[in-house]
Amino acid sequence: YIVSDCDSVDVLYNSQHYTKTPEEAAAKSILAGLDLNCGSFLGKHTEAAVKAGLVNESAIDHAISNNFATLMRLGFFDGHPSKQPYGQLGPKDVCTQANQDLALDAARQGIVLLKNTAGSLPLSPTAIKNLAVIGPNANVTKTMIGNYEGTPCKYTTPLQGLAAVVATIYQAGCSNVQCGTAQVDDAKKAAASADATVLVMGADQSIEAESHDRLDLLLPGQQQLLITEVAKVAKGPVILIIMSGGGFDISFAKNDPKITSILWVGYPGQAGGAAIADVCFGRYNPSGRLPMTWYPQSY
Repeated sequence: YIVSDCDSVDVLYNSQHYTKTPEEAAAKSILAGLDLNCGSFLGKHTEAAVKAGLVNESAIDHAISNNFATLMRLGFFDGHPSKQPYGQLGPKDVCTQANQDLALDAARQGIVLLKNTAGSLPLSPTAIKNLAVIGPNANVTKTMIGNYEGTPCKYTTPLQGLAAVVATIYQAGCSNVQCGTAQVDDAKKAAASADATVLVMGADQSIEAESHDRLDLLLPGQQQLLITEVAKVAKGPVILIIMSGGGFDISFAKNDPKITSILWVGYPGQAGGAAIADVCFGRYNPSGRLPMTWYPQSY
């Protein structure tokens, strides 16, 4: 079944003024395929929409059938919930190995390979003696779970995931993702002495969140400067990892031959660092797809 975000149909009418009446908003939403709205809007206005001839009862029946089919599949009508497959869930089911494995698999499946030149990814864990790990998102925890999140069982940061495979040299490069002043020199020293460099950049909830839009499509502050300067002196492959919820204009990195690979990892969840390491070292093939188009800032 198809469900809306909370208050979306209400916003359609009251905020966006897409329709002249609430009944029209309810009817148009249902006719577009909506089966259930988060909120009370359809409950208040659908009957009036039917009486006004804006939508047929058959469309309502179709939406209800989709909703109830899901309830039936879950055993909602098969007796007391405790007798159903999920009726005895309790503390023992929290943070099971199966759940943690699923978190890792979801993170791996969501990683998108945006650029890869010959001799870059995957890195060889035997050939790489030391790896420079740089960036304000390289050793973060809560950033990885975005918002509307549950309580994680444990975190594996990108640095922890990579350090579990090879020796690492870590420099944050920026004190936070705003990156008002980049510590370029320290980061360059790390990259110049390492066999390969991983830069974990991007955003967090202070940059982009619900009711908090970004002002542009560029990486915040001096992130681009840090990336470019580090890439200039790196003696091995340079892998740029963008951790964010939205797209960025990273044309500079796409066109820079010193930046040999680019990955977008979204906000990958509690096992994000392990998933990143699996992709970087060839234990998992990055085959995710972008959920949005990345436009240049000039657009």
